[in-house]
Amino acid sequence: MAQQVRGIIAPSKGQPVRMETITVPDPGPGEAVVQVQACGVCHTDLHYREGGINDEFPFLLGHEAAGVVESVGDGVTEVAPGDFVILNWRAVCGQCRACSRGRPWYCFNTHNAAQKMTLEDGTELSPALGIGAFADKTLVAAGQCTKVDPAASPAAAGLLGCGVMAGLGAAINTGNVGRGDSVAVIGCGGVGAAAVLGSRLAGAARIIAIDLDERKLETARKLGATHTVHAKDTDVVEAVREHTGGFGADVVIEAVGRPETYEQAFYARDLAGTVVLVGVPTPEMRLELPLLDVFGRGGSLKSSWYGDCLPSRDFPMLIDLYLQGRLDLDAFVTETIPLDGVEAAFEKMHHGDVLRSVVVL
Repeated sequence: MAQQVRGIIAPSKGQPVRMETITVPDPGPGEAVVQVQACGVCHTDLHYREGGINDEFPFLLGHEAAGVVESVGDGVTEVAPGDFVILNWRAVCGQCRACSRGRPWYCFNTHNAAQKMTLEDGTELSPALGIGAFADKTLVAAGQCTKVDPAASPAAAGLLGCGVMAGLGAAINTGNVGRGDSVAVIGCGGVGAAAVLGSRLAGAARIIAIDLDERKLETARKLGATHTVHAKDTDVVEAVREHTGGFGADVVIEAVGRPETYEQAFYARDLAGTVVLVGVPTPEMRLELPLLDVFGRGGSLKSSWYGDCLPSRDFPMLIDLYLQGRLDLDAFVTETIPLDGVEAAFEKMHHGDVLRSVVVL
């Protein structure tokens, strides 16, 4: 039987979010209903509210979440009622050309729940990243649920559902940071800070954090940065070279998503080094680089979607590290807030006052 629960929607472009009663249908084949316990407030939710993703309003916001499976539909075998899960927005299909080649983290046919959640009047909602977790309960594809150890804090665990995983994965998976490497991270918000932490976890010997906000640099130091660069009045490329014996970093992770900072990343890497773009650019942005420099410097220029993660592989492993005290996910939870605190959390995020505000239900 369909259920009515509270949810936070973005009604139209640029308008404040509001709480509404939403209808969550029973799970159909391949679907699951999850009782949400915690959901982080991510920049992507704000992009949805501002119309920066698409115009399929109204949106049911929230996607960086953890909770408990309440019920499942026919054919679901990967999770069962009572399982503690992290929700992910890239449920792999197992059949596309990427999956069939053993590279499911590049899956070209990820899927979401087939049914729609609605407002009381029947208006269909578009769930953010196919999840919609600023709600007491949400309907997702069962493949979007990854079972992890229930001893983990939901507020911390849920952050692996998006931003923290994006940063960790940019370092560990996409950048392939190794023991003794030098790493520079440009932009130390939530994703960049996670890239710093991931670089430390991978054994990097030198981690250079770069930002315009001293508060973010201080957080980066706590998470493992060995050097910091305040970018306002500093030549970033020269600063990175200074901290790497004049050579540049083995891996540079760009977590801003702007042409100016990408160009800095390109020239701040060592010869044959790697640039990882994890910051999300806007459609109108363009980049111009001398093609001879691209050829002559060698190395790799990569983009990182969701940290090139495979949730079934990465989430349980990272939660185990968290429970062992080796991965400080709690450091990213700046505050916990009620469900009706999302709009205020967007304002704090805009001013750089938080790494993550987390809705706790």
